[in-house]
Amino acid sequence: MGILSLLLWTPALGSLLLAGLPGDKPHWVRTAAQGVAAVTLLLSLWLLGHYDPHNAALQLTEYVAVNPTSGSAYSLGVDGLSMPLLVLCTLLTSVALLASASVDNQAKAYHLCLLLLEFGMLGVLLAQDWVLFYIFWEVTLFPLFFLISRWGGKRRHTASLSFVFYTLTGSVFLLLSFLALSQYHLAANGSLMTALGHSAKAMPVQQQIWVLLGFLLGFGIKVPIFPAHGWLPSAYIQAPVAVSILIAGVLLKMAAYGLLRVLPILPDAARILQPLLVLLALIGMLYGSLLAWRQSHLKAMTAYASISQMGMVLLGISGLNQAGADSALLQMVTHSLTVAALLLLGEQLYQRTHNRHSQDYGNLVQAMPRWSALMAFSLFAAMGIPGTLGFVAEVQTLTAFYQQAGWLWLAVALSLLITAAYLIRTLSLLFISTQPDRATWADLRPAEQLAAGVLVATLLALGLQPNGLLDLSASTTAHWQQAFREP
Repeated sequence: MGILSLLLWTPALGSLLLAGLPGDKPHWVRTAAQGVAAVTLLLSLWLLGHYDPHNAALQLTEYVAVNPTSGSAYSLGVDGLSMPLLVLCTLLTSVALLASASVDNQAKAYHLCLLLLEFGMLGVLLAQDWVLFYIFWEVTLFPLFFLISRWGGKRRHTASLSFVFYTLTGSVFLLLSFLALSQYHLAANGSLMTALGHSAKAMPVQQQIWVLLGFLLGFGIKVPIFPAHGWLPSAYIQAPVAVSILIAGVLLKMAAYGLLRVLPILPDAARILQPLLVLLALIGMLYGSLLAWRQSHLKAMTAYASISQMGMVLLGISGLNQAGADSALLQMVTHSLTVAALLLLGEQLYQRTHNRHSQDYGNLVQAMPRWSALMAFSLFAAMGIPGTLGFVAEVQTLTAFYQQAGWLWLAVALSLLITAAYLIRTLSLLFISTQPDRATWADLRPAEQLAAGVLVATLLALGLQPNGLLDLSASTTAHWQQAFREP
């Protein structure tokens, strides 16, 4: 078994281990699940250490033909687009399990679903065959549905059904687009991902456009792209915090990753639809930031802020050049870490106060200094101030569109200004406004501090040394942009 298969199947085998544990021993279940997640994280770090960033080709590939007639295969591989997201997936799963220490109700089923979710997410990032990719894409649906519907908030059933409806709608468009592509280009080798750099020349441009629109609908629901974002706020708010972290930190990035994969296969359509991609990105950025500005509920604010930040990711992708792809990857990493930290710290505050509205707090620095320090840094990182990874990503995005600097830069600047306004307001409400004494609220316990501290430390390290992350993907993104050059 290769290292990629070992990484992929560890969570699945771990879920089988959990299935054999007694259900009345939640501590055993938690310990076993955290151990499995830790092993998966270590495997991804080992993979990171053995990955060659100067090689743009797929690395550590595994290939076993499944159906030679159709060309489908068990095909795995990793490159500069998937490598940072793999580590992010395993890291956030470990943090999510640490954040689940208070889950005692049906703990066995809960942790089993989390490990199956990690299995599906890793499969999407590792798959190099379109059938395999689609199967893993669908695998993530089932554990997420149960995690929201059984362990969510008061409106969990509505949120879970909305999530399933949107996801299945997108899946139909994905399947139709994959089938259309396979008729023209992929039937020879059954591989979606290895078609990188090889355009679907046999497909007429008009059909390329329709296929890409199908992909845009399918992936756009999960990004999410306005107006297909209706499922996201309710899923964020109603899901348990661990699930919200994985939705924000990995699930949304899977969709952006999917767009990065399919655009080079349809370069003519991508160039034609580039203005539409830019427009949708700008609408998402402004719409999300304006709605986030109106929120006092911390989880709702984070949900709409995610729509805005994923609009920035889509803007980078729509640049169709290396700077844009680099900025999209940077934005994905920084958004995943910052939103995970904000959700986790917000939940830790809620467990003490049973209140998620920022205007009901104030002067938390005195009552909870450790929590306040971590929260303040996370909010500053979300603003993208100089010295953080978000700032580097924003500069990269603007670099990708330097030729259209005028109106586009103005729209981006307006979105960033609104983002800074509501985040500064949140800082003021949490730490500066005068409220009754909060001295009875306990500060973070060691386990809580560890979970949030890992996220903040990673953000700090990447903000100080962003070149390591950029270098990891540079060769792949340089190769990625070659597909969009005019023939």
